[in-house]
Amino acid sequence: METGKRKLISVVTPCYNEELNVDLIYTKVKEVFAGLPQYDYEHIFIDNCSKDKTVSLLKGICQSDPNVKLIVNVRNFGWIRSPYHALLQSNGDATILIVADLQDPPELIKEFVKRWEEGYKVVIGVKTEAAESKLMFLIRSAYYNLINRLSDTELIKNYTGFGLYDRQLISILKGIDDPYPYFRGLVSDIGFEIFRVPYHQPTRVRGISTSNFYALYDVGILGITNHSKVPLRLATFAGFVMSMFSLLVAFIYFVYKLVFWDWFNAGQAPMVIGLFFFASVQLLFIGIIGEYIGAIHTQILKRPLVIEKERINFEK
Repeated sequence: METGKRKLISVVTPCYNEELNVDLIYTKVKEVFAGLPQYDYEHIFIDNCSKDKTVSLLKGICQSDPNVKLIVNVRNFGWIRSPYHALLQSNGDATILIVADLQDPPELIKEFVKRWEEGYKVVIGVKTEAAESKLMFLIRSAYYNLINRLSDTELIKNYTGFGLYDRQLISILKGIDDPYPYFRGLVSDIGFEIFRVPYHQPTRVRGISTSNFYALYDVGILGITNHSKVPLRLATFAGFVMSMFSLLVAFIYFVYKLVFWDWFNAGQAPMVIGLFFFASVQLLFIGIIGEYIGAIHTQILKRPLVIEKERINFEK
């Protein structure tokens, strides 16, 4: 970068039906950068085809503040593709990803920038606690423990994507042709040294989360299929072990019948139990194979991350 040129920091905020929060997150981010006068900044909002007044509110903000930019998608492309697309549109020397519901504290941006200036290419927020049910927090922790056991790359526990990413990392992401990327996994896979900033995740300030079980399941399975072949190898190994076990049981039954021909009667119960057991195991592993085939199918289609309906203030 040229000597004396002010550094630009891009802030990316994905949103969907966040009419109660967009004005507040905009104000909070603006206040943070008022305390960082040595930097220029742009705040990129990407709206995933909201059904409420989110877009009209953001357009009003864009008219009054040229630092704010807006991308509106033609439809809802999901919470995996839309934020990633917005990251690729940033022009900053560093890019910060922060959600609109204020569960990611904007106050941490100053700490992120400080650590970035110390030389870290990636500075992320890691939840040490969260204002959610203890059961849900334990389930999330168990998932991260599981995926780290399965994955070839150590993924970051209790990390949601909230953080600062240097221009160099964003440039690498732009060169990765992935229509359905697992961003959190890519950050670990690229391999830059990561500085972790612990924080307590508060509850949503306003509104209701649009996340559901399927969305959580989708991102969970994506993390496994993108970073591990262990489930496939486990299916192969389990199939071999079960076939050997079945052969052994069949041989034992055969010997018993020969030795105790007159009174030994196996009955239908073992056959029915065995049939349902092996059928359920087969369905489980067919499902696992199906997830990997689905991931391959998505890659082959090569569809764009999102289709934009309009963008505002980018020409400035």
